Amino acid sequence: MKIKSVKIRNFRSYKNEVIIEFGDLTAFVGKNDIGKSTVLEALDIFFNGGKGVIKIDKDDINKQALAGGDTEIVISVCFEELPSSIVIDSTNQTTLQDEYLLNSNNQLEIVKKYPNSGKEKVYVKANHPTGSSCRDLLLKKNSDLQQIIRDNRIACSNHAINAVMRTSIWQHYISDLQLSEIEIDVANGDTKSIWDKLQTYLPLYSLFQSDRKNSDGDDEVQDPLKEAVKQILNDANLKTKFNEIAADVKSKLQDVATRTLAKIQEMNPEIANSLNPVIPATENLKWLDVFKNVSIYGDENIPINKRGSGVKRLILLNFFRAEAEKRRLQENITSIIYAIEEPETSQHTDHQKKLIKAFLDLSNAENTQVIITTHSAALVKEMEFQHLRLIRSDNSAKTIDNVMPNCLPYPSLNEVNFLAFSEITEEYHNELYGYIELEGEMTNYRNGKATMPYNKIRKDGVTIVIENIVLTDYIRHQIHHPENQNNTRYTFQQLSDSVSLMRHFIQTLTAWTASH
Repeated sequence: MKIKSVKIRNFRSYKNEVIIEFGDLTAFVGKNDIGKSTVLEALDIFFNGGKGVIKIDKDDINKQALAGGDTEIVISVCFEELPSSIVIDSTNQTTLQDEYLLNSNNQLEIVKKYPNSGKEKVYVKANHPTGSSCRDLLLKKNSDLQQIIRDNRIACSNHAINAVMRTSIWQHYISDLQLSEIEIDVANGDTKSIWDKLQTYLPLYSLFQSDRKNSDGDDEVQDPLKEAVKQILNDANLKTKFNEIAADVKSKLQDVATRTLAKIQEMNPEIANSLNPVIPATENLKWLDVFKNVSIYGDENIPINKRGSGVKRLILLNFFRAEAEKRRLQENITSIIYAIEEPETSQHTDHQKKLIKAFLDLSNAENTQVIITTHSAALVKEMEFQHLRLIRSDNSAKTIDNVMPNCLPYPSLNEVNFLAFSEITEEYHNELYGYIELEGEMTNYRNGKATMPYNKIRKDGVTIVIENIVLTDYIRHQIHHPENQNNTRYTFQQLSDSVSLMRHFIQTLTAWTASH
């Protein structure tokens, strides 16, 4: 299964419900503290139930909602690429379609509610029969279903299988199902088995956070093998073997101590009676210390913890990927979701480009999705529009939009970087200027704007002519003629002002065209 969309309400900065579309690779962009990491952390809570990286607490309730008395956090996920068959009753095969467990878009929509940020309540939002004669069948036991079939003389091929009986009843009342989207509680009482079975089909979700420690004292970043040792030593079989070894050593130590004390007793009973052997308890033995010197060495035998922070993070990032893949295989999970915050952290631009290519390749693998957040304009330019989600906020609400052409009527990743990171570049200035010029609107754009002197060099390379031109042309000339050093270089503020003027003009132009 794969995530198709996610809905978040009343979680941290998301007061009103936001709906987010997902693809095989989804990248969240936006300004600092806008809510990018919040989406990834909401998914960690949804999938891992407090056993992952993030644990839900009362500070996660949106403050405005809390003040208004709304204390319930809601996180919903819609899934596509669903299993062809499922088991929800004993070992009997059925389908989500046959059980009317899909929403009106034929997706599996699982809704988790957290009253007072406490224990989750789980529902399936489904286009489900609500007719009085055929509703709540998923709540009914085998004997109840048999009774309905007998009382209404419904044809049924097998009275021992609940799924078959439900299908027969629904088919009997096909003209009066009264399908309606409702939330079905699937985690309590008679429906608890449904959730127990459904969650075995969910993808594995692994979150790699951007703010992992990166100090010299952090063993995990110093050397990922130290984290590997922790996980290996947590293996149940190894723990059993270690306990057996410890018990054997303890037994032999006890024997040595007993015999030694016996000999002391022969020579000096008073001293012997004051002595007691102290042997550490098995659970207090520090097996990690035995393997504390494990490491990975690079060129010229330089250990990883002596390499740059970027290299250490790159290794840790791929260690995370390897461990997530191992978990997926060990737990027999068919799908996996890698969620990675700011993969560009501490990485050279070349590494950033290689990373995003690796993520693109990874997202193309079967049953795999990749979700990232980024502040890197370089990463954005390596992606396609379909991958990007722009988070914005005004005083009333937040929006998370699929990135579409905004100011320009054609795809512009420079426009995305401007909106997401307020990035103002000569490249973006050229793009805006080129569009106005292409539309034949440059004369209208210049009309009424203040001018400034520009020293233009004629083709002979010597003669200088002073022209009065608008700021945008002044900057354009300097970008395209860096050899002309006879003018004061434009400032960043002037570049920003020129970009703003062109964006406003294009937006006005686009609005006029649309209305006519």
